[in-house]
Order: sequence, then structure tokens, then C-alpha cells
Amino acid sequence: MRFFMPTELLDGENCVGKYSEKFSALGKKALIVTGKKSARENGSFEDVTTALDKQGIAWTEFAEVEENPSVETVMKGRDAAIQSEADFIVGIGGGSPLDAAKAIALMAAHPDAGADSLYGGDLDSEALPMAAVPTTCGTGSEATGVAVLTRHELKTKGSIPYRIFPKVAFIDGKYLVDAPMSLILSTAVDALAHIIESYFMLKADDYSRMAALHGLKVWTRSKPVLLGERYINAQDRKNLMCASTLAGMAIAQTGTSIPHALSYPLTYDLGIPHGKAVGYFLGGFLEAAPDEGKWELLSTGGFRNLSEFKGFLKKLLGEVAVTEEALNRGYEMVKDDPKRMECSIFQVGHEGLRKIVYEHN
Repeated sequence: MRFFMPTELLDGENCVGKYSEKFSALGKKALIVTGKKSARENGSFEDVTTALDKQGIAWTEFAEVEENPSVETVMKGRDAAIQSEADFIVGIGGGSPLDAAKAIALMAAHPDAGADSLYGGDLDSEALPMAAVPTTCGTGSEATGVAVLTRHELKTKGSIPYRIFPKVAFIDGKYLVDAPMSLILSTAVDALAHIIESYFMLKADDYSRMAALHGLKVWTRSKPVLLGERYINAQDRKNLMCASTLAGMAIAQTGTSIPHALSYPLTYDLGIPHGKAVGYFLGGFLEAAPDEGKWELLSTGGFRNLSEFKGFLKKLLGEVAVTEEALNRGYEMVKDDPKRMECSIFQVGHEGLRKIVYEHN
């Protein structure tokens, strides 16, 4: 057993302001890494800059992170960090800015390394210190060492081979107040996928499953909101953010499995949001899983059977406009990749994978 969770997690309303002194321990000048506008709209950018100003910390902004950030964007962010002489990074946003911030922190600590090093594995994992302020409820990136980037030369996404954990993460449900329901749904399904996939990984143990199963209990409390049966409230926002972080803690130990791998062509080729793309394969993956674990997850999530779970997913995801070409590309990418095909406690084989891809409904 090994459970490694080096990130200090601070959860609560206005926690960025309440614990502003945490930034002082990271450095004297910050590069804030974020997207083009959402951090300013949801108040997280103002909270962070106010906290930095309070501590007398200088800062500059890199607000060029796109959805599914690319290697090229990371290298631009690295240049911004070097030019501004930043000695720590603050990532604000969903998985895209947080993952980009990790990769920028890594590359800024290796100013002479080229873009090829991001996936070359030739660097150590030294990185500038980083703080994470998540503003969506799915990625769990604030609690993992993983950074997933878009690789245009391969027309897909993939994790860099380095573990870059934030030093501290500030988790505040208020940043979901103005988030569109479509974003909340998609990211919440991503968190659900993290829970389910991590449970069946070869690296899973009682400690990672503790995080996954409790994350599912917390996630389940807000199912009526996700189904549109009632309006979202402050407790729901807290629940969904907490569940996302717990799911992140689980995958930080285990990694992810087949649904995530299959989702990348749907996102890259078709622009389908990551959570929705992962969710498309989740029912078929759970159907292929061993009964004991399957029923523990279903019962913890409040589902009477697999059919009810699949119906719930369909209602949540709505229409997922996939193409045969994207499905075929995902199948071909995964079927001969032992890293994906052999990472779970059960083996689906090529025929089982085909069912997950093409017959999951």
C-alpha cells in the first residue's frame, strides 16, 4: 500500500482570503495561470489577487489557457513565467488551467528544456511551487500530480510522465454559483468516472477506495440537482466540489482506465466536452466490471441495478453526437495499449473493449 497526498487542502467559503498567508510560503512573485474570462466572472481571480496583494506578493497573469490545453500553450506560459521572474504559480479554473499550471511550473524550473521534454521523461520532477484554485467540480486536478495536455502532432490528449502536486489547494463551492448547468453536469460526470475507474485499478487499495467510495456518497447527495429535480444550492455546490477532490485523491493513487482513454478522440476530433466524452463509455465499462465491486458502487450511489445507472447516465449526458470514425480511432488507440488494457483488476480483451465502445447502451 502507498497513499501519497502531499497537497494541503483548504475547503470552505472564502478560504482563499481566510488563508492568504499560505501564498507567502510559496514565494515572492506569482504567475497566475488561468483561462480567458471565467476566473474573472466567478470571482476567483479577484479573490486570489486580493489575497496576494494583502501578503505583499507581486503577480502577473497568463490568461491564455484554452480548453484542453496544448503543449504549445504550456511553452508560452513557461516563457511568461521566466520573463516575469515568477518563483511560484497559481492555477485558477477547471482542469485545463490547473493542468497547464502544473506543466508550466515544471518547465519554468527547467528553462533550457524544449517542448519534447514534456513527454520525453528526461527531466526530474522539480517544479516551481504551485497553488490550485479549482472552479469546476470534476477534474480533481487540485489533488493529483497529473497534467493532461493536448498533443496536436498525435491528435490526442495524454498525461505528462511527471507528478506535479500543488503545494496547497483552495476549494470553495461559491465559484460554481454562475457556472452553467451544462458545465456542472459534464464535470460532475468526470468526477463520477474518476470514482468508478479508480475503484477497479490494479493500484487500488483500501485507502484509495476509501476516497472513492466516500466521494461517491458525497456526490450522490446532489443527484436530484443533476437530474434537474430541484435547484442547486450552496450545500450542493460544496458537495460537488468536495466529491471532485475526493475522486482526485483516488486517481492520484491509481490513475484512470479505459473510459478516459477512449474519450480523447471524441474530445479532440468532435469537440465533445471531456466529462461527457468519458461518460459515454462509463456504463459499458461498469457492465464489464466484476460483480462484487460493481454492486458496491451501484448501491453506494443509490442505484438499484445497472440498468438504472445507465438510464441515469443517459438522462445526464443527453445526446452525445459521436461518429463511427472517432469511435474507431479510440478503439484502435486502446486495444493494443497494455498501459490501458492491463491496468484494471479485470481484463476486457479486444471483444470486451469492442462492446464498451460500440454496444455500451
